[in-house]
Amino acid sequence: MKRRNFLKSSVVASSTMMMPAFLKSGFGQTKLTSRSGKILVVVQLSGGNDGLNTVVPYENDIYYKNRPTLAIPKKEVLKLDDGLGLHPSLGALRDLYNNGELSVINSVGYPNPNRSHFRSMDIWQTGSASDEFLSTGWLGRYLDSECETCPVYQAIEVDDGLSLAMKGAQRNAFAMSNVNKIRKAADNKYLKKMSQLAAPEEHNVAYLYKTLADTQQSTDYLYEKTKAYRSKITYPKSAIGKDFKQIAELITTDSPTQIYYVSLGGFDTHSGQKKKQHNLLKEYSQAIEAFTKDLKSNDLFEDVVIMTFSEFGRRVNQNASGGTDHGTANNVFLMGGKLKRAGFYNEAPDLTNLASQDLDYDIDFREIYATVLDKCLNANSNAILNGNFKGLNVL
Repeated sequence: MKRRNFLKSSVVASSTMMMPAFLKSGFGQTKLTSRSGKILVVVQLSGGNDGLNTVVPYENDIYYKNRPTLAIPKKEVLKLDDGLGLHPSLGALRDLYNNGELSVINSVGYPNPNRSHFRSMDIWQTGSASDEFLSTGWLGRYLDSECETCPVYQAIEVDDGLSLAMKGAQRNAFAMSNVNKIRKAADNKYLKKMSQLAAPEEHNVAYLYKTLADTQQSTDYLYEKTKAYRSKITYPKSAIGKDFKQIAELITTDSPTQIYYVSLGGFDTHSGQKKKQHNLLKEYSQAIEAFTKDLKSNDLFEDVVIMTFSEFGRRVNQNASGGTDHGTANNVFLMGGKLKRAGFYNEAPDLTNLASQDLDYDIDFREIYATVLDKCLNANSNAILNGNFKGLNVL
């Protein structure tokens, strides 16, 4: 027996031993198989990252005029092409750009934008129009449509709770900030005792025990997976660095998980933005650097697509507190080993043609989602996004 198959069989056996009998009958319907296709890693920069100081139009006088103290000095910009460069903290992304492994999509947004954190994040996470209110996420609907027999951990959010993006009508992703901690919690002797004594006739009790069984099965399996490979790459000690290390180890051990979702917060920089954004983008860049290095060392980088977004950008002009206020359109990053269109996908934002003193969008964010769903996850984006979005020729 191959080691991979032995591991899967032993995990299934250890998980089913503690299940109520009424759950064991349906447990085998879940396929514990290796993944197929590309892996999607979504990185959410929460709070509204300032896109103009991330992808810097260093040759544009309007940019410097509107940000007399906040603009990134031209000499500090990591210059790329076409008068655009990166924030000085984003050295890892410059390396990816130079290798043809980064696509920068400018002016991403949607019609009638909303400047509320909560509402705009809902729009991005559900893939809805600004006047449409959905209760399921775009990746959750992917799980509903494509994952009838997938394991619970087909999609993992590296956090203690699930974002709306990862919630479907019938299926949700698996939330896990640390596999060791959640396994210890799920292995509680009282929970095991409960699973042995529960009455199967009660519908609500059956649902709770199904959830418990799924959690125990998933944590056991993922725990065994993480034991199989320990990364030799030095990751930053930041929270997002630890998140990426955990993801890399699961990918390298051939976990069937196809979607990972991580978040980095703190980007609501109404005041003192310069230092705050510098530190946050440095955390992000260092984590990306270690993660991509890890994948490349295991010949896995071409199997992965990394997408980074934020719920909105910031205003063009700085405010009186050394920060920026809520804006609209922003940039999105796509990273991977075989991009069809690397570099800048489209032109820089037009600072002479603003919409209500803010950036106008050029690309609907759902076009990017359609691209990821169709090209990375091999899904039907039109059905999942409830509309006809052609996507971009980038993956």
